This record gives sequence, structure tokens and C-alpha cells, in this order.
Amino acid sequence: MKMLLKIIGGLLGLIVLVVAGTLIAARFSDGPMEIVAGGPFTSGELVTEEPDWSFVKDYNTVEFQLLDPAASRTTWIAEHDGRIYIPSGYMTTWWGKIWKQWPIQAEKDGRAILRVDGKLYERQLVRVMDGPAIEPVMAELGRKYGGGGPMPMEAFNSGYLWIFELAPR
Repeated sequence: MKMLLKIIGGLLGLIVLVVAGTLIAARFSDGPMEIVAGGPFTSGELVTEEPDWSFVKDYNTVEFQLLDPAASRTTWIAEHDGRIYIPSGYMTTWWGKIWKQWPIQAEKDGRAILRVDGKLYERQLVRVMDGPAIEPVMAELGRKYGGGGPMPMEAFNSGYLWIFELAPR
């Protein structure tokens, strides 16, 4: 029995070390590792002219980096009327309050860099609280990620889902 407990303890310790090592290594990497936040971007070509953002309609995810703190992550993206938006869900849940620190950080300092296809775009994350773009953006998020129908407006209205526009800086 003692041997079994030692083996289980050793395996659990190994798992903790691997997870911790991955999280630490990710902070020094050039961008995120899927759902694991990464370090600041060190590669990519800076684009200074404003593109036609309609091309992101076919992208499931993109990468963005806040400047303060300098950390990057992968996110969904929606385009409407030539403007781009990213959502952040789980904002009213206990795990969202632990896991989702970037939206609070973005409200304090929204300077960000968006990376798509190795191109970097300087942006300003601006939380959208209301306005005519909300329903079309919710519909686009539903089309891309929700099985075709619009995302429920209650998710936005309740504060569960925050939406940020990636405005030009």
C-alpha cells in the first residue's frame, strides 16, 4: 500500500511540475500556446495602414498582446461594418474572475497588439457597453462559434460576456 501511495504521489508531483513548467515557459515564448497565455510578441511585421478587416470572418482565433502587462493570448474575433471585436466570457463566474484577468487589465490600459498571419496591428481595446453594434456582433459570434444562431443577448446584458472593440490607436 505504501508503494502505491508513493507511486501516486510521484505521478501527481510530476504532473504539477510539468504544468508549472509549461506555464512558466509560456510566459517567455513568442505569443500564446493555444489557451495558455504567452509572452510578448517578438516576431511579426508591423502594419501601419488600416486594413479591410473582412478577412477575419474566416478566422476562428487570433492572437493579441496587452502592453501592460506584456502578455499574449488567443481569442475569438468578430468583424462588423469594418470594425473588429473580441469577446471575453465567464465574467460573472468564480472561475472567470480567477482565469480572466486580461479584461480588467484592458479596461485600465487597453493598448494592445493584434497578430494575424504574422502581421502586427497596434490597437486600443475599448470595452463596448451598449450601442448599435452589439446585436450584429452577437449575431456574428453566434454564426462563428454558437452553431449558427446569435449569441443570447442576456449573456451580454448580464455582464457574463464582455465585448471589446479593437480600435485603431
